[in-house]
Amino acid sequence: MFRRRESVPFSFVAEADRFRSNVTPPPRPRSTVSERAGSALVCLAVVAGLAGALLLGLPALAPEKSPAHSQQTEAAHAR
Repeated sequence: MFRRRESVPFSFVAEADRFRSNVTPPPRPRSTVSERAGSALVCLAVVAGLAGALLLGLPALAPEKSPAHSQQTEAAHAR
């Protein structure tokens, strides 16, 4: 059936909590003015799209102003 695997020593796990690397990642290059302007334009386009969708969608979500009792079905007209 199944073979038992060999036991794994877990001493390396305890040592890993105490280990600290002295290697630091290289510094990130500074973004250029054009990259910042491009990301600002993308953010502006997303915000404008959400605002436009909200402005165009609000009239569709608003309840109609006609009174509810004037809406009658065709079956009510037949009587």
